[in-house]
Amino acid sequence: MGVRIKSTGTSRTKDTNSIVEHSARAARESLERAGVRPDQVGVFINAGVFRDSNTVEPAVSALIQKAAGIGLEYGKDDPRTFSFDLMNGAVGVLNAVQVATSILETGSVEHVLIVSGDTHPSLTRSAADDEFPYATSGAALLLEQTDEPVGFGRVHIDRGDGTAAVESFVDTATMGALGRGLMTVVREPGFEDTLLGVAAGAARAALAEAGHADLSSTVLIASTPSAVFPVRLAKTLGIAADSVRTADLSEGDPHTAALPLAYDRAVTEDSFAAHSHVLFVAAGAGPSAAAVLYRLPVLVGTPA
Repeated sequence: MGVRIKSTGTSRTKDTNSIVEHSARAARESLERAGVRPDQVGVFINAGVFRDSNTVEPAVSALIQKAAGIGLEYGKDDPRTFSFDLMNGAVGVLNAVQVATSILETGSVEHVLIVSGDTHPSLTRSAADDEFPYATSGAALLLEQTDEPVGFGRVHIDRGDGTAAVESFVDTATMGALGRGLMTVVREPGFEDTLLGVAAGAARAALAEAGHADLSSTVLIASTPSAVFPVRLAKTLGIAADSVRTADLSEGDPHTAALPLAYDRAVTEDSFAAHSHVLFVAAGAGPSAAAVLYRLPVLVGTPA
């Protein structure tokens, strides 16, 4: 038995910069593609970090859940959807996969829906720039348990020593009355090399535990702190550059949505045809990284 991706959803339209709306649209699309009703989602996890107007309360997962129309029935015997935020920077989406796998393995829910994505808190921009290096987007992964020998292996975590490599904060000393629309992101000199080291460590651990030495049929989907980061990681691991898949990076790094957007794009473009596995690797602030090997099933709930 395993846990697989049943379907995906994305949102990158220009009519809104709200991450609540983008994530809700991605969630709805994933359900529509899979033919799954909202009441069949038992757990809803938001792995996004940067949110509308720097919202602190309530949990942004609850706002997205409401906008997506999931779990809004309140009768005595109506189905319930438990939602929460799980924030760990770019690594959060794989932490969410780890939690979702544990939940699904209990058999207590049919599906777990993970959403991720980020926006500048001012809601005035969608493309990355030097001040805020993340592009606005929303993505969703709908997960289910399967009896087939496919899906996710164990998520492996690696942490580096020293400083965080990447930090984000609202500068309370200078924000004045504008704090809800401000965000400072600091990337240390050499941060990409630091992230590469922890990403490689997590990836090697995932491959070693699975006994997966032949990488000729393995796709790499990795975080994109730079456009070349996944290719650099592939070279470090011995994966061919033409087996790297990324999201559309024309507007910058999608941050927490980078992995699901890349997976969705690869499925849509049918670029997994010659491959049997996907190695997902996320790396970000901490420095920390997570990696998991995914055995590809017959793809479900994606565009023809």
